[in-house]
Amino acid sequence: MLHKPAGFECSQRPSAHPSVYTLLPAPLRQRGGGAAAGVQALGRLDQDTTGLLLLSDDGAFIHRLTSPKHHMPKVYEVALRHPMEAGACLRLLDGVVLDDDPRPVKAHDARLMDERHLRLVLTEGKYHQVKRMVAAVGNRVDGLHRSAIGALQLPGDLVPGAWRWLTPDEVQGLRASPAG
Repeated sequence: MLHKPAGFECSQRPSAHPSVYTLLPAPLRQRGGGAAAGVQALGRLDQDTTGLLLLSDDGAFIHRLTSPKHHMPKVYEVALRHPMEAGACLRLLDGVVLDDDPRPVKAHDARLMDERHLRLVLTEGKYHQVKRMVAAVGNRVDGLHRSAIGALQLPGDLVPGAWRWLTPDEVQGLRASPAG
């Protein structure tokens, strides 16, 4: 697990910002060989998004956590540009239409923590999904942080840019079910 700081891209070949892989020791970056193999990020976070990022070289584990058919919940803390009303949360739960898909995209959970802080739980991952969903209900994202994947919470003592190995219990919890 890595606490991804802002200003890093989740790419082996970044275009404008340093890669999150530069935050790992060289032996981990090189583990498994070439660019197609080796350690990979499980899903992506935009360069300005912070929080929990998992990395692995286990293909089955990566698929288990990233495949939409497994519905692994991901929890996002969203700082909102404008005050939001509870009705917007209901719209997120009922589903909003994004510009590239006529099917509504639904939040698994959406709770206002206060008028400018939304906790959003998603079980699928589309390009800029949180930002686009928030825009669909008439607001803007000023800050975005992923705090959990499944039952795994980002530890409060893991500072931005730091990483640590998952414990066997954490790995088993992620493999077992999308509870969270």
